[in-house]
Amino acid sequence: MSLPQTLLGLLEREPRHGYDLKREYDAHFGERRPVKSAQVYATLGRLLRDGEILVLGTERVDGPDRTSYALSAEGVTQLERWLAEPEPATPYLQSAVYVKVVLALRSGRPAEHILDAQRQAHLTLMRELTARKRGADLATTLACDFTLFHLEADLRWLEHTAARLDRLATELTGNGGGR
Repeated sequence: MSLPQTLLGLLEREPRHGYDLKREYDAHFGERRPVKSAQVYATLGRLLRDGEILVLGTERVDGPDRTSYALSAEGVTQLERWLAEPEPATPYLQSAVYVKVVLALRSGRPAEHILDAQRQAHLTLMRELTARKRGADLATTLACDFTLFHLEADLRWLEHTAARLDRLATELTGNGGGR
């Protein structure tokens, strides 16, 4: 997820302070993609520098100064361009799990425990997401489903790989001694 474009999207409806943007970001996206306040303000600085947002004013409300930001015409153009572009399909050929399996097998270490540990981590997260969906609003349910579907695909890959560890070890080491 692109933080600059996400902030532009959050500003589209109405001007907001950085604090409010961080709070809204956290409410919609923060559980899976946390962001720090410093990241929000640094990104706002870049968006301001690039002319994609404007400062409407600064006020003091029981604490530090709060600057109010609004989307500029250039920001609207950038947001529309980003929303229209499909996200690139991300091949997971070089995922960390894949790398760990290959390195374990190349060194003669067993790789089953890597796959088992990953499977358990996925199943734990899937149980948490499924529980979170109970009684949740539609936006939360759809966000959970998106992650659940990806985790299900990962589990299929883990099973597929586990069934082929001997063959992969042979290909990688020439002797099949990786298990």
